[in-house]
Amino acid sequence: MTERAATPLPEHVQLVNGTSAGLSPAGAVVVVKFGGNAMVDTELRRTFAQDVVELWHAGLRPVVVHGGGPQISAMLDRLGLETRFEAGLRVTTPETMDVVRMVLAGRVQRELVGHINACGPPFAVGMTGEDAHTMTAVRRSARVDGRPVDIGLVGDIVDVNPGMTHALLKDGHIPVVSPVARGEGGEVYNVNADLAASALAVALGAERLVMLTDVAGLYENWPHSTEVIERVTADALDGMLPGLAGGMLPKMEGCLRAVRGGVGRAQVLDGRVPHAVLRGVLDTTGPGTTVVPGTG
Repeated sequence: MTERAATPLPEHVQLVNGTSAGLSPAGAVVVVKFGGNAMVDTELRRTFAQDVVELWHAGLRPVVVHGGGPQISAMLDRLGLETRFEAGLRVTTPETMDVVRMVLAGRVQRELVGHINACGPPFAVGMTGEDAHTMTAVRRSARVDGRPVDIGLVGDIVDVNPGMTHALLKDGHIPVVSPVARGEGGEVYNVNADLAASALAVALGAERLVMLTDVAGLYENWPHSTEVIERVTADALDGMLPGLAGGMLPKMEGCLRAVRGGVGRAQVLDGRVPHAVLRGVLDTTGPGTTVVPGTG
């Protein structure tokens, strides 16, 4: 592989022996969920791609799982199809599923791979959860105010085969994964990207799960306060989940599943901040909310 002079890191990020002090050993897997405003802002997409490549040069092995909510909604509007959410998840009809598949794998993934490859090597390779049976899902149920609601072809991952992802990492590539999964009977499911990233992080034995969002982190008492909870244990977060709503619910559910599944820690970071990934992963004082195993 051709060597490349790495882009200088932000001044506050200092590496020790090829990796960051206090994070993880060389070769540790870091799964990053890319979504929110960072996906539609040209400069934020560019700095995100730089960050992913720099993680690799810092001795870590990044895997990217991307969303595509704004792009999917825009395409649905163009086609005159309804956009509706229940329990923080997109209601997915068969017609909507066709659009989800097309936008995620045919547009968003290709653009993201291109941005990363413009900063590489290492070079990114795109895939979906359908490829090599990487992700298998069953139809997900949902409840709103205690009542069941039909959210259509939305899947909950029940099995992950990380073999193809491991092979790409071993060959020096950065996998970029679209959250579309196969069903046990051959169906295709739309999977929430936060939960897909969480399941993949567990299957890969990742050291860290990082989720980018459009807020500063998990708020202490939203909407009455914007004070961010900097650190929370898995058990404490479990007790908080029933009180969460909207897009934050699947993010924190994904963080909880990850740390209880063996991931060292999970972070929710503000993707509106340039170089949020480097600040959060390589700098131990980075902003956001960190979920760790344990009680309290």
